[in-house]
Amino acid sequence: MPLHPQTVGFLELLASWTAPPPGRDAAAEPTIEEMRERIGTAFPVVRRELPQVRDIAVAGPGGPVPVRLYRPAPPGRGPLPALVYLHGGGWVLGGVDNVDAACRDLAAAAECVVLNVGYRLAPEHPFPAAVDDAWAVVASVARDPGRHGVLPGAVAVAGDSAGGNLAAAVALLARDRGLPLVHQLLVYPVTDTAGDTPSWREYGSGYGLDAGTLARFMELYRGGADPSDARLAPLRAPDLSGAAPATVITAECDILRDEAEAYARRLAAAGVSVEVRRYDGVVHSFFLLPEIFDAGAEAMEFAVRRLRAAFGDHTRQGSAPWAGTTRTSG
Repeated sequence: MPLHPQTVGFLELLASWTAPPPGRDAAAEPTIEEMRERIGTAFPVVRRELPQVRDIAVAGPGGPVPVRLYRPAPPGRGPLPALVYLHGGGWVLGGVDNVDAACRDLAAAAECVVLNVGYRLAPEHPFPAAVDDAWAVVASVARDPGRHGVLPGAVAVAGDSAGGNLAAAVALLARDRGLPLVHQLLVYPVTDTAGDTPSWREYGSGYGLDAGTLARFMELYRGGADPSDARLAPLRAPDLSGAAPATVITAECDILRDEAEAYARRLAAAGVSVEVRRYDGVVHSFFLLPEIFDAGAEAMEFAVRRLRAAFGDHTRQGSAPWAGTTRTSG
């Protein structure tokens, strides 16, 4: 399909946001520091008000892992299901602030506690630091739910892009370590290290997430690790059976589309309940930008329905759907 007009407008905005500073050669590759600074200012900051948002820390193998906890009901209310969310950014960029608005929306609409994880970034902290931090938070919530006001046995994991990669890896670790999760929500996840699919070739440049940039980030994150390690490339795991039920969301014009959908097919072939939905005419990042993409709002509503179904009776009945709510500037 042709690019949606909203996508065309977004790519024009993105080009202006990522333009090199005055005097800098336009062909020169930006430094990691420059890219980190840009990602912190590029997207609209529009946030929903919630009864409780607080920053906490969870013990991890490399020290305390910063976590932002969102609770859609006053602290005195009983325990709720939980969603551990892992942000994108190629394992190199981003942090809790970049997915703050989406985490607020997920908490409010799915009626769950959301834990937004500030895992360690490469190249300062290469693989498996990010996986280890993500696992530390998931294990803490699942094994000590009372600390976080979480309903025992009602923990799901989610992430977008590199965060989707971490979510898929953690879901496999949870299976292997006897810690059942109720769901994994994978939003245009990285699932392989090869970068050789048709979507990588077709959408490798000019569509927001460039193949060269992600390949660079993958090498910074991977270091000298085996590229077939399932914690890096879940698609290469020899057995996916027994993993948590999954939702996989993809964008048509995204280099990650094919490997994400291939992972969904492998999950289904292994007997895992999975639903995959592709959004046509849009690009990487659309899920986090409902202010720009109508498809982002539609995908969020779909994700919420899937999470609420996974949480089942753990969510309160009769609440309004996400599409009927609005964010407020903050």
